[in-house]
Amino acid sequence: MRAYAKLVNNGLEAFDVVNDLHRQGYTEKEIYVLAHESDRTDRLADAADTNKVGMSEEGMFDTIANLFRTRGDELRNKIEAMGFDPYEASRFEAELDQGKVLVMARQ
Repeated sequence: MRAYAKLVNNGLEAFDVVNDLHRQGYTEKEIYVLAHESDRTDRLADAADTNKVGMSEEGMFDTIANLFRTRGDELRNKIEAMGFDPYEASRFEAELDQGKVLVMARQ
């Protein structure tokens, strides 16, 4: 199944999208938020009760490799791990560079 993704401008908009996804039947474990700064991603995921793209989505090799990647490369890898192609991942990552937040979901 193809993953859902929506770019939003800030955390408040992300909360709205997360709430909409919950109403559609997605659980916390199926909804992910991603921001350019990892600490912002952590804060949003904790506040919105969502998941973060991690080892179960990326696999152990990619999770370890992310320690040596630039943040942009790491973000693109996380987005691709959710089922998006490299072009889409690059487009989303460019928006994250501009301060946007990416909300993703997959069942």
